[in-house]
This record gives sequence, structure tokens and C-alpha cells, in this order.
Amino acid sequence: MSEKKEKESAARLKQDYRLKNLLGLLENEINDYASHLTQQIERLADIGIALSAEHDQDKLLEMIMDEARRFTMADAGTLYMLEKNLLKFKVIQNESMGVKIAGKDIEGTDKSKGLKPVEIKKSNVSGYAAITGKPVNIPDVYESELFDFTGPRKYDEQTGYRSKSMLVVPLKDHEDVIIGVLQLLNAKDPKTGEVIPFSRDFESLTMSLASQAAVAITNSNLIKDLEHMIDSIVEVMATAIDERSPYTAGHIKRVAELGELMCRTINKQEKGTFGPKNFSEDQIKEMSIAGWMHDIGKITTPVHIVDKATKLQTLFDRVEMLKTRFMLIEAAERNEWLLKKIDMLKKGTAAKKIDEAEKRAEERISRTRDDLELLTSSNSGGEFMDDDRAERIKTIAQKTFKFNGQDRHYLTDDELQNLLIKKGTLLDSERKIMQDHAALSIRMLENIPFTKKLKNVPKFAGGHHEAINGSGYPKGLKGDEIPLETRILALVDFYEALTASDRPYKKALPIGKVLQILKSEVDNNKIDKDVFDLFVNEKVYETYEKMGAAEKAGKQTRGNGKGSQKKSAANKAGKSA
Repeated sequence: MSEKKEKESAARLKQDYRLKNLLGLLENEINDYASHLTQQIERLADIGIALSAEHDQDKLLEMIMDEARRFTMADAGTLYMLEKNLLKFKVIQNESMGVKIAGKDIEGTDKSKGLKPVEIKKSNVSGYAAITGKPVNIPDVYESELFDFTGPRKYDEQTGYRSKSMLVVPLKDHEDVIIGVLQLLNAKDPKTGEVIPFSRDFESLTMSLASQAAVAITNSNLIKDLEHMIDSIVEVMATAIDERSPYTAGHIKRVAELGELMCRTINKQEKGTFGPKNFSEDQIKEMSIAGWMHDIGKITTPVHIVDKATKLQTLFDRVEMLKTRFMLIEAAERNEWLLKKIDMLKKGTAAKKIDEAEKRAEERISRTRDDLELLTSSNSGGEFMDDDRAERIKTIAQKTFKFNGQDRHYLTDDELQNLLIKKGTLLDSERKIMQDHAALSIRMLENIPFTKKLKNVPKFAGGHHEAINGSGYPKGLKGDEIPLETRILALVDFYEALTASDRPYKKALPIGKVLQILKSEVDNNKIDKDVFDLFVNEKVYETYEKMGAAEKAGKQTRGNGKGSQKKSAANKAGKSA
């Protein structure tokens, strides 16, 4: 063999060796990345469970910071909560400086170190995240001119610290409302400890962590509010429902006012069915209080049922957990394809075949995304679900993926059961729980020593779901067994529910449609015909709307502010009378 051919052969061998080496490095790099990504997603699910189990607010906030820093390999971080249009420091940590401040220690630092809340303005990176709801990822704050980094630089001058990479993420609750900001500083390379930029690949995962954190904070606040409400039976009677659910709070107020207006409208009738009827001021007061108390039984109805805005909602909307799971599924599918691609490259598979295989892999991943889109869109109550969509959801539920070495279905049985709700957001079992509030209202109100003038409040309030034909609840009363006041409450309660614009699970219906629905209830002998005719003929609904407009304009003295809500129901009724 000539010297030239020997050199060419040696060069080819050297090139093959380098290529093999390169492929090996590439395989290790991809495997490390895929493994890290999978671990991060799995860790994200574990974090969500841990956060939901902690209800102490200070411990919860500190846990969020600990997990966020561990999740992103951040050296330092600050957690702000939105209070009175300012971002207030709640947790400050800096591992290099040995700083870990939270809870009451933060309050002391506020006074001693001048740690003032951050203004919400776009020149502040945390303010920008709070305003826009978008994350901010900055490789080096000293090289960025996007925001005012006077604060971090001043801190560096005072301490000798070097602020560099920064990731700022807004905390959004289940209603997409910003409640705080998570600011992470100086991501570290896990191998070298060197400060590096926060990875763009894990930015969305950090957003998911922030979302879970916000839900946990919201959950913690809700539990704290519920505990506060049961401290006083007086507050329970007058404000518990208001504090517990902003939707039901407005409902109670409107039902009480409509009930009173109906009584006063009856008093104006000089002939017909209601000509002889006249409510005294004491009776109107009794009616008004019955209106304020008619849903008091909902104090024991789980909040996630009262305010169930979506099918998967409990104390929070579990669609976020579903999204996280599908991120894991997609990551696993992509990892599987990358390993297969490496094998094809090793075997020298033609580029065309690799491209075709990659296209098929992307199609599988795309179908996974389509499945998630269908499930998230089905999560809202909406209109009646058709059979085709229901069958597709069932098909998706049967699909499996590997998790910790075990096959798991795409959906749990409970998720499938909820997503298959044909209309609305409640299961039959949840609807039964909702209906139980009427019987409980009676039991609770019967234990209150009302004065003689208010003795009928339990009977009037607790029967607002009874029907003339006996098909209602809780006692199945019919005909004359149902007092007039209860018949009035039954009508105005139904009317308000149909027209309410502040419900999380439905839109307000136009008045024409509402009257049609009420008329059908009359035809089915559920709502009292005489009460309905009065409501329509006297246009009580229009009078009420005008009263509401006048109230907003300050022409009425009827209290509906925070202070007046804490007054007794009797005072409210007296003022409205």
C-alpha cells in the first residue's frame, strides 16, 4: 500500500473515531438533558402536592422560595406579595451571604433596614412582571438597560455580592389574577457552581411552579378566611356567606332586596288576588331577614362546589395539574424520539428516513397537545356536551404513559367523571350537596331565638326551593303548604340566579330569556302563577334595576359597604324598610 493511501486510511480512521466520539458526547448530552427535564417535571408534581398540604401562610411562602431556588439552582431570591398596589417583601434568601429572612423577621427588617415595598411600575423588573403578567429572564443585570437595577447594584456595593442572572416570574391565581412576584437571582451550574443565565428551556416550568404556588397561597388565604368566619355566630349570620363567596354574597343581597320590593308592590295592589293583602312593616322586615338568611346553610357547602367555575375545580382548578402531566407525557415522547434518532444516526440511517421518522414523532406529540386542548376546553361548563366529544375524552382517558416505571392513564377516574359532565360544572353528587343547604338553613335558623315578630324567618328562608306541585326540596311541600313569602323568595331567587353576571360558572341571561324560563316553571306548576304575573305585570325587575342605578349614583342611603355588611340583618332590614 502506497504511503498516500496509508495516510488517507489513517485520516479516515481518525475521522471515524472523532465522529464516534462526537456521537457519544451528543448522546450523553441529550440523555442528561432529557433526564434533567423529566426530573424537573416530576419534581414539579411533588412540589404541588407539598404546597397544597401546607396551610400556614408564613411557612408556605418560605417553602415556595426554597423550592423555587432548588428547582432553578438559584443562589438567591425574593418573594413579593401584592398588597394595596405595592409589592411587599415576604421572603428574602441569599445562600452565599447566609441570608434567610421571612415572616415576622421581614417586618423587623422593614423598620430597621428601611426595606420598603416596591412600587408597581414598568421601570422595576418586579413591577413589570406584576403589570404584564410576563416572566423576565436577564442573563446579566449589569449589561441590561431594560430596567432600573439601582437596587441590586446598591446591594452589591454594600455587601460585596455580585448580582448577575435574574429570573422574575409573576404569581397568578386560578382566576389569572396577579397576587405576587417571585424574583430569583444567580442561577448556578450544578457541576461547577459557576453563575450562569437561567435556562430558557425551564422558564415555562418555573411559570408552572409559580402558578401552583399562587394556587397554594390562594388556598391558604381561603382556609384562613373560613376559620375567621366561624369565630362569631353573629358574623356568620350577617356576613359569613359574603366573606366566603363574593358571588353568593351579591346574590343574598339582591334576593333580600327583591323580596322586600315584591312585598311593597303587593301593598300597592288595590284589586285582584293581592288586593286584600297588606304587609306590615314588621312583616316586611321579617321577609327581608328571611332573604338575607335564605342561603345560610351554604356555610357548610364546600367552597369548591359553591363556586365551582370549571369541571375540574376543587379548592383550585386541577386543570393546571393536568397541564403539568401532559408536559411530562410530551417530554417522555420527545425523549423517546431523541434516543431513537441517536440509534438511527449510529446505524447510518439515511437522512430522508430520519426526517420521516421525526415527522411521525412530531405528529404524535402534536396529537398529545390536541388531546390536552380538548380536555382544557371541555373543563368549562358551557353548553350541552355532544356524544362525539364525550367519546373522544373517554378514548384519551384510556391512553397510558410511563411514570416511575409504571403505566399511568392520561386521566384519573375522578377527572374523567368530572370532564364528562354533560352540562354545567356539577356532578349529581355535588348537586345533591348543594341542595342540602336548604334543609341546613332551616336547622340553623330554628336554633336561633328569634323574636316573635321574626318567628317565621326559618320557615320562609328554608323553603325557597319548594315547588307548588310538591317536587321541590327540602320538605316537598305543595300548594297552600307553602307560605306566600316563601313563594316570593322562590321566584326572586330563581330570577336572580338567571340574571346574575357575577357567577364564575355561567353568563347572565337576557331578561326576555329569563322570563321565558320562569314562565315554563309556572306552566310546570313549580312557581306560583299569581306571584309571577305580579312580577311581570308590575315590571318589578325594571323597578329594581332603576333602584340599583340610583343606588350607584348615591341617591339611595341603603348601606352596602364593608362596614354596613357587618351590621346585623335586622338593622339592614330596618334601613331598607
